[in-house]
Amino acid sequence: MKIKSLDLSENIIQFYLDSGIEKLYPPQAEAIEKGLLDNKNILAAIPTASGKTLLAELAMLKSIANGGKTLYIVPLRALASEKYDRFKEFAPLGIKAGISTGDFESRDEWLGVNDIIVATSEKTDSLLRNETSWMQDITTIVVDEVHLLDSANRGPTLEVTIAKLMKLNPGAQIIALSATVGNAQEVADWLGANLVLSEWRPTDLHEGVFYGDAINFSDSQKPIRQTTGDAAVNLVLDTLNDGGQCLVFESSRRNCTGFAKTASRNVAKVLSENEKVALDEIANEILDSGETETAQVLAKCVKGGAAFHHAGLNSDHRKLVEDGFRQNKIKIISSTPTLAAGLNLPARRVIIRNYKRYDPNFGMQPIPVLEYKQMAGRAGRPHLDPYGESVLLARSYDEFTDVLEHYVDADAEDIWSKLGTENALRTHVLSTIVNGFASTREGLMGFIGLTFFAHQQETWSLKGIVDECLEFLIGHDMIIDDNALVPTKLGKVISMMYIDPLSGSTIIDGLKKANIVTDLTLLHLVCSTPDMRQLYMRSADYEIIDDFVMTHSDEFAHIPSKSKSMDYEWFMGEVKTALLMLDWINEVSSDKITKKFGVGEGDIHAFSNTAEWLMHATAQLANLTGASGADKAYELEKRIKYGASPELGELVGIRNVGRVRARKLYDAGFKSKTELKQADITVISEIVGPKTAEKILTQLGVTFEERTSGTVVESKTMDSLLDDGQKTFNDFN
Repeated sequence: MKIKSLDLSENIIQFYLDSGIEKLYPPQAEAIEKGLLDNKNILAAIPTASGKTLLAELAMLKSIANGGKTLYIVPLRALASEKYDRFKEFAPLGIKAGISTGDFESRDEWLGVNDIIVATSEKTDSLLRNETSWMQDITTIVVDEVHLLDSANRGPTLEVTIAKLMKLNPGAQIIALSATVGNAQEVADWLGANLVLSEWRPTDLHEGVFYGDAINFSDSQKPIRQTTGDAAVNLVLDTLNDGGQCLVFESSRRNCTGFAKTASRNVAKVLSENEKVALDEIANEILDSGETETAQVLAKCVKGGAAFHHAGLNSDHRKLVEDGFRQNKIKIISSTPTLAAGLNLPARRVIIRNYKRYDPNFGMQPIPVLEYKQMAGRAGRPHLDPYGESVLLARSYDEFTDVLEHYVDADAEDIWSKLGTENALRTHVLSTIVNGFASTREGLMGFIGLTFFAHQQETWSLKGIVDECLEFLIGHDMIIDDNALVPTKLGKVISMMYIDPLSGSTIIDGLKKANIVTDLTLLHLVCSTPDMRQLYMRSADYEIIDDFVMTHSDEFAHIPSKSKSMDYEWFMGEVKTALLMLDWINEVSSDKITKKFGVGEGDIHAFSNTAEWLMHATAQLANLTGASGADKAYELEKRIKYGASPELGELVGIRNVGRVRARKLYDAGFKSKTELKQADITVISEIVGPKTAEKILTQLGVTFEERTSGTVVESKTMDSLLDDGQKTFNDFN
C-alpha cells in the first residue's frame, strides 16, 4: 500500500514522501484496512521496528486535521522525550507538540494549546486527578507499550488511566501499541479494538544459541572465531568485523560494568584513529558531567569503544551513551534489560549473556519469554543492517536444548492485570471518588467493571478488596460514606498531590507523634512511606544504623520494638534511606554517597526526586492539619531539589550551576545573582571554567565587558574574553 493512496491531506502525504517513506509495511497496511484512518480502535501487537509509531502518527495527524487533539502515553520519561523530539518535526505542518512528565500536582493547562501532548501514564493519571480541562478535548489516545499492563509497578496505574480516559472520552479513538503477547485478542477485546497481530519485520531476525564455538540457528550454524576466552567478547568482535554493532544484556549492573570493561580492552584494538578521536570527545563529556568514580570507569570504557547503561547512571551519561551508539561511535553497549523497554536503540546483534535474574524471594530465576522477545527484538537496524541476530549463551548441551525450547521456539506469555491488591487499588479508589467517576459503592464497582481486571475476571472478586480500601479511606478521614461516597478536603489534597493514601496517613500520624521536628525527623518520615523505595540493608549496616538510631532516638516520630524483628529491620532500611538524603542535602559529594550506600548517581537523583515530591506533600499536609513542621518541610523541599545547604539557595537556582559549582562560587565570595552579575568573567572562569562562566553570565543578562574596580576599561569580544579566561583557568589548575 502506497502513502499516496491514504486518506490524508496532500501536505501530510508530502511530509512522508520527503522523509523517504513511500510504501507501508504489511502490518501498517493491515491497520489501514482495519480502520486506522476511520476512527476505529486498533491494537497493533507487532515486533519492534515494524512501524508501530508510524501507525500512531497517521491516526493522530488524521484526527488533528479534523480539528482534534491527541494524547500519546508512554511508560518512561526517556521515551517521552524521544517521542516529543519526533513529533516536533511536524511543525512545518502547523502542528504543535508538547510534553508533560513532571510535577504531579500541576494541571499543565498551558499544554492545551498543543495538538499532540506526550505524557507518561503516571502524569496522565495526575492530569485526570487535577481535572485538567483539555483532557476532555482528546480525540485520539495512543497507548505505547500497552503490554505493561502486566507490570506490578506500572500496570495498575496504566490500566485505571485507560479506563478513565475511555469513560471521559467515549468517542475517542484508541491506538494501543504492544509487543507480541499470548493474549493480544483479549486485550483488543477489552479496548473494543481491531487487532493487528503480526510477526513481520522489515529486517529478518535470526534467533540462535551460542554453543560449541558456533551460533546454532534452527536451520544453520555460524562458526565464531575464538580469539579470547570469553564467548560474548568473541561474538562482539565477530559483529564488529562484519560492520555491525552489539547490545549485550546482563543480569545486574555490576555485570554490565564488568563486561563493558572486558569488551573495551578488546574492541579498542580494532578501532581506527578517527574512531578513537571521536570516542575521546564523548569520554571527556562524560567526565565533565559526572563527579563519581563510575563516570571515570564509563569514560575509560568509552575510549575503548564500549559502554555500560543502567539506571545507576545519571541522565546526562545515559544520553551520551545512547547518542554515541546511535551515531555508531560507541560499538557495544552492555545493559540491564531496561534498555530493551522502548528506547530506539537497535543493533546488528543482540547477545543475552545471562537469561536469569535475581529474585529476592526465590534467588536466580529464568526471565519471562516476553522479556527475552523484547531484548531479541532490538536486533537488526532497519535500512542499515541486512539482518539482525539475537544470541543466547549456553554452557552445556542440556542448557542449549533447554533455552532453544523455552525461549527461541517459545511464544510470549499471556499478560494479566495486576490491579487485584489493596496496595494497587487504594490510591485509584480514592481518585475515582474525588474526580466524580463514582459516588456510590455500586458506582465504584461499576467503574471497576471497565478495567482490564474485570475483563479477565469477575468484578465481584474485587469487592472485598474495594471494601477494605473504602474502610481505610473512611477511617483516615479521606472520604465520608453517608449514602454517597464524598471526598473530604484531606482526600482531595492527597489525590491531587498524587501520593498513596497510606503515605498521606503515615505523614500525618508522624507529624502528630513527633516530639521535635528536625531535618532527620522529616526525612525519615517521607522515607517511611510506601511511595519511597527503600535501600537494602547490608550485613555491615545493622550495627551502624542501630547505633545511629539510639543516638538520635528523640528525632524519630516512632521507633518499632526490636522484638518485632521484621518491623525493626524495615525501619532500619527507612533510616538508611533517610541518611542518604541527609548526606545529599548536606553537600556530601556524589562519589562519597555512591560508595557509602552502594548506589549509582542515577539512584541518588531518583531518590531525591521522590523525596522532594513527598516533602512538598508533607508541607502541604502539615499546613492543612495544623501540624508543626510546615516551614521546615518547605525549606527541605528546596534543599532536596538541589542537594545543597540553605545558603546556596539563590545560586543553585541558576541553570548550569548545580550544587558543586554553587559551593565553589559561594566560598569564593559570590553569594547572590547580583554579585555574580557584577563580577569579571575571567574571575568566574577561574572558578567554574570559561564555558560555564559564559553560560551563567549570559543567563543573568550580563553584557561582556572587562571591568577594573567597577569601571569599564574596554569592551572585548566574547572570544577574546574566553581566551583570557581559558589562560587564567589553565594557570589556576
